[in-house]
Amino acid sequence: MDLEQIMTALGLSDLQFALAVIGLLILIAVFILNIKYARARRNAKAASEYSLDDRFAKEPSFAQGFAEAEDRSEPSFGQTILSSASAPESFSIDPRIDCVITLRFDEGISGAEILEEMNTWGDVPATTTVRWMCEGLNADVDVAENWEVLRPESSYSELQLAIQLASRRGPIGVLELSDFCSRAQALAETLGSQIDMPSVNTMLESAKELDAMAAESDIQLSINVLFDEACPGANFDALMRKRGFRLSRNGRAYEFFSNGTLIFTSAEIDPNAPVKQVTLLLEVPLVSHEERAFERMLGEGIEIAQAAHGRLVDDNGINLTEAAVISIRQHLDGLYANLEKSGVPAGSSTASRLFS
Repeated sequence: MDLEQIMTALGLSDLQFALAVIGLLILIAVFILNIKYARARRNAKAASEYSLDDRFAKEPSFAQGFAEAEDRSEPSFGQTILSSASAPESFSIDPRIDCVITLRFDEGISGAEILEEMNTWGDVPATTTVRWMCEGLNADVDVAENWEVLRPESSYSELQLAIQLASRRGPIGVLELSDFCSRAQALAETLGSQIDMPSVNTMLESAKELDAMAAESDIQLSINVLFDEACPGANFDALMRKRGFRLSRNGRAYEFFSNGTLIFTSAEIDPNAPVKQVTLLLEVPLVSHEERAFERMLGEGIEIAQAAHGRLVDDNGINLTEAAVISIRQHLDGLYANLEKSGVPAGSSTASRLFS
């Protein structure tokens, strides 16, 4: 019996048959991952000859950073990446940009036991470099009901596992999300907990929506100062420092801070050559609206131009007009409002994660 006859016998259209095949492949992938996880867990316990302190030193990271990328692109699934054993970054789980899975225990369970089980995750190749995070709800009645990073000496009544849905690299993919959900399910079975897990399809749709919003809001503004005559490097450095700029770590750009927060930077320049033009850059979503970052960057551009005999120009070398500045301000007002409406205010820790 050929394929068409099978489809006819089952009463399936081409689309229905294709969806059934895709669903079957996902189930097979999840089944294989569960087998790998169980095998890795058995191997880890069999080889557990190290001390308890060593286990804590190898605590897995649930805040694995993304690889830097200048352009937005779909995540690559071709690489096999092992979980790193570094300390988590100081970010909190946020359901606005994370897929959150909750594990609930009938009785408090020690952080040491949870961390020991999670330590086996590093023995199974991961399909993602996306940031994973974990927080626990302390079971101690004398402790305020706040979620915290897991500590070996504490006990927890609930556990939250989260994976970020989107970043500048694009939305999370089905393989990445399925891998994460499979590991969370295996952990729940091992620890004997109830599990509250959202639908994979729902989370994939949320990731696409979040990515679309971020793509519309991920704006970098620039102001160019073109000098009438090239400014000697030493004179330019003195001017920038006088204006409150700091030289970047690589020694090729300048950074402007306010109360310890980076507001805007300059494009890189050759420190050994006269400066013909400097470009000031503002990552709009990463700076709070209250900082008035564009106005301050514009003001610094004007001051630099006046001090070094230059003028403000657009990217085509044409003098920057008042009408252009007004248009930028109006666009910024809409951008900040859109970020606020989406629950990701500019300059917030959530925005810092999403636009990274």
